[in-house]
This record gives sequence, structure tokens and C-alpha cells, in this order.
Amino acid sequence: MQHMKTYSNSRDLIKTCADPCVLKHRGIYYLYCTAETSDADIGIPVYKSTDLVNWEGPYGNAPNGFALHKNDVWGEKWFWAGEVIKKNGKFYMYPTAEEHLIAAVSDSPLGPFKQEIKKPMHDFREIDAGAFNDDDGKSYFYFVRFDKGNIIYAAEFNEDMISIKEDTVTECIRPELPWEKGPYEPYWPVTEGPYTFKRKGIYYLVYTANHFLSKEYSIGYATSKSPLGPWEKYTKPIIKRSDKVNGPGNGMFIESPDGSEIFLAYHVHCDLEKPTPRRLAIDRVIFEKRSDGGADIIKINGPTVDEQPMPK
Repeated sequence: MQHMKTYSNSRDLIKTCADPCVLKHRGIYYLYCTAETSDADIGIPVYKSTDLVNWEGPYGNAPNGFALHKNDVWGEKWFWAGEVIKKNGKFYMYPTAEEHLIAAVSDSPLGPFKQEIKKPMHDFREIDAGAFNDDDGKSYFYFVRFDKGNIIYAAEFNEDMISIKEDTVTECIRPELPWEKGPYEPYWPVTEGPYTFKRKGIYYLVYTANHFLSKEYSIGYATSKSPLGPWEKYTKPIIKRSDKVNGPGNGMFIESPDGSEIFLAYHVHCDLEKPTPRRLAIDRVIFEKRSDGGADIIKINGPTVDEQPMPK
């Protein structure tokens, strides 16, 4: 496998992996995902890779290869979307548990991630957290709050990285564009899966819209001059269903082994006829310069199922 020249999303990557988060640490990739089995009621598994394609595990330090186990945190079931970030020598995970967000800490990317005090971050329903370290030393929390739909909010972290400055909570993204409104509209409009990064002084918020059960689940983005917005949406999805792939969603960016390429790590439906299980996919990201000097436009070479060159 180490001499592979190409990969295929439909053949090579993990088949039971939703809501992927990929962390690169000391040349190793760590993949955290929602288990598409009853394991989702136990915790968050973690897998390892050196090339973004060949994954081994689960390899976590908690029981059964989990990075986070329910014995160490608040919640008894529905462990989803384990976003992990590193700061000040510690690793922080912000998974969903029972449709509430929790913050857990570990000394290792393999866990075990634990809570000193087992409690959710808030008492109301929230899912799909993301975290971002800015270059000025501040860190920000992006999350989805249930408020007549799935609405993306952001806030600045306190220094402990497990709580936020409540007076900074700001609405960022709600479903408004035609492509964002799925078959469940108007009953429960959805924007979720936030992922934030900074490029050339501009903040990008990558998000998924539509309902995860829908074939039309798709990824878009918005830009801002501030980590808390206001956000200007790119009006079209950057990756959407094709005749061979349904439901691309919950994406985040990760660099290739040599750092020369950027990939979108995301999930898709395994089957064209049903939404679950979901599997991991990766595709190349291209930043296209604008003639007016505005924020670079994100283009994705995907969703692919045919042979692609291995990440460099």
C-alpha cells in the first residue's frame, strides 16, 4: 500500500465514518468520526494514517480503540462529530452527546479525552462543534444551535478552552439560499458542520446545508474579515451530489503529507438509495484568485469515485 500511485474514494477509504475530523500531528493523521454503528452510543473512535488514504485502527487509548469513551464524559448515547484541536500542548475534543456539546481534554491525540466535571457546555440542544486558533492567540468556537432550524453560531473561547465568553455568542449562518433548503423545508431548515480557517487575512467558514438524510446535502462557504462575522456567503455549493455520489457533507480542510496540497475531508452516502451508512472521502481543494482582488474562491475537484493521484 505504501507504493500506491492512486486512490479511489469508493474503494480505499473507511466505509463507516461520518462527520470526519482529521488532525495532523507530527507527521501522523488522526481521524475522528461518528461511528455508523451502535458504537456511536459508546464514544468517538480514532484512526491513524501517514498518507490520508490508508487508515488503521481504531487506535484510541480509551477502551475498544476509542479516543473518547462515555465513561469519561457526560452523556450516555449519540456521540457524534468529535472535533479535535491542539493548543498549549493539550488536545481538546468537542463532540456532541445526546444533542448537547461537551468539551473534553487529553494529553494525546489518541486520548483518552476526559472531563474533569462531567457536564454539557450548555443546557440546550446544540451539535456539530468546530474550533479555530487565530494567529493573535485567541481561539473561537463554532457550533450549531437548534433554533427553529439548525443555525450556526460562534463565540470566543475562554482561556481554559472548555468554556466560551457568552457575551460574544453571535449568529453566523442560517439557511436562506435556494441550494441550502432541502426537502424538509420549511419544517426544519439546516445549516451545520462548521469548519473555519484563515487565508490571506480572510476568514472562511465552510458549512453544510440541507438535511443529512437528503441526497442534496451539500457544502458551501462564507467569508468575513472577522472570526465572528458578519459573513458573506458564496452563493453556490462548492461540492454537491453527482450521478455517482449522494450527500457530500461535513467537510474540513487538511494538508497533504508534504504540505503542498490541500484536501477536503468529508463524508458521502455509501449507497445511492439510502443515506446511511456514510463513508469517508477526500478530494483536492483549489483556491482561485479573483480578478477584483477579493477573497480567493474555493473550488473542489469532486466528489470523485474514479482513480485520483495519491496526496503528495
